Parts: sequence; C-alpha cells; structure tokens
Amino acid sequence: MSFSSLLKDNISLLKKNGERIDGIKASVQSKKTFINQSDILIETGDLIQRRMSNGGEETYEVIDPGFHERHGSIAAGYQITHKKLGLPEADKAVQNITYNISGANSRVNNQSIDNSINISSLDSDVAEHIAMLRLEIEKLINRPEEKQEAFEVIDAIEGQFSSGNPSKTVVKTLLASLPTISSIASIGSFLLRCLGV
Repeated sequence: MSFSSLLKDNISLLKKNGERIDGIKASVQSKKTFINQSDILIETGDLIQRRMSNGGEETYEVIDPGFHERHGSIAAGYQITHKKLGLPEADKAVQNITYNISGANSRVNNQSIDNSINISSLDSDVAEHIAMLRLEIEKLINRPEEKQEAFEVIDAIEGQFSSGNPSKTVVKTLLASLPTISSIASIGSFLLRCLGV
C-alpha cells in the first residue's frame, strides 16, 4: 500500500496573503497533517481547512510546516504540526486574511454576505469638477447646515460617478438640488455632459 492511498482528506490551504488552494489531498491527524506534495508553499501561520463528509468543517493553524525533501522512494512533502482552532478563533483567523485584488469594482465574496464598499477612481476631469463644486460651496455658502446638505449632495454625485454606472436621472436630480449659483450651474453642466445629457 502506497503512502498516497492514506491521504483520505481533502483540504484547502488559506495563505496569509489571501491566496487559496483547494483540492489538496492530505491525512489530517490530531496534531499533524501529512501532505505528499511539494509544488505548494506552506508557511507558519497559514490555515488549513478540512471539510468532512458529515458537512462539518475544521480549521487548523500551521505551527511548523515540516517540509522534507525526497528521500529514496519517499516523495518530498509536508509533515505539518498544527493547532486546531475553535469556531470563534477560526472565524477570526479567516477574516484576517488579506486579499489582493485589482480592477474596477473588484470584489471577493468568500462564503459571506457582501457588505463591502467599493472605491473606484474617477475620470480625472470629473474628479476635478467635483472638487471644484466643493470649493464653490465652501466659498459661497455661509450657513453651516446648508453647507453640510450641499456637501452630502456632492458626496452622492461622486458616489454615482464612482459606481461605474451613474444614473443620468439621479445625477441630474442631485445637481438640481444644489444652490442655484452660476458657477455651480456651469460645473453641473459639465458633469451632465460627461453623462451624455
């Protein structure tokens, strides 16, 4: 019987940098995990998740990767010393993983509800005109509550442009709610032209 035939567990490796590697064959024991594979890098602090046939899930933190090179007929692999995490510890550890993603409005949704807020960069002309709107409000409006309301409207306009799919109707309505001052109106006209209005 080969050692590989003893690897009955299917695990996922969650790296500290956010990388996730699924489908790794392993033998998970109470204090150690054995992996007969050398093409992955396992480091101290990485997490191992084991899904069981009964629907349960166990999470382990790698204490010592225990990598060993090939020796005769024994393939290179890992004899990992790990610590089993309780549910609160496991949830906290998984939440502390950093995911590095790129692209406009990119998201990571890993078995969770998406409550994230995306921030995407605006076209430089649009960003410049939104900044000009804020300056005009700061300069021309004296009453603090009126100024605050205007800034909230400008934040909403910026949010529309940042969404990547701004609503012409919403932006037009928001701009119309700003004080009717010629400099503000001309900036608003530029923003509407950017939307093809």
